[in-house]
Amino acid sequence: MKRLAIFFLIIISIIAGISYLYLNYKANYYTVQRENALFESYKDQEIYGTELTTIINKAVDNNKKNKIEKDKKGKYIENDSNSIKIDIQMVDNEKTYQMETLYNGGMDKFVQFYNQIKFKCTKIEYHKTSNRVRYLLFEQITQ
Repeated sequence: MKRLAIFFLIIISIIAGISYLYLNYKANYYTVQRENALFESYKDQEIYGTELTTIINKAVDNNKKNKIEKDKKGKYIENDSNSIKIDIQMVDNEKTYQMETLYNGGMDKFVQFYNQIKFKCTKIEYHKTSNRVRYLLFEQITQ
């Protein structure tokens, strides 16, 4: 009788463990999908500079929330799971700026000069290990 009770306890423990792992996996999957949707919605869409400012702020907030480290120049160091980088390619001066450059220079100045300028997200890359958005490239399409 004791052996039968121990056997059932072991089976119940295994089922509970597998259920916990499965539910944890599903919760993580939906969290990644929700986070990616924030950035994927901009792919191939034309947006104004004010909206680009919002996207940069979201990426910086995400990096802060995930405690992504910075290098000596104040640029976020990419990791292999949850960092986000954004580059902005300008046609005015044919330069590509990293989001940290614009963020540290003051987003209010960027909005002041580029609020009516259109940008387009032309590239999205993902982390290989976590399938989270890793990189976005926005190109200026109007002057």
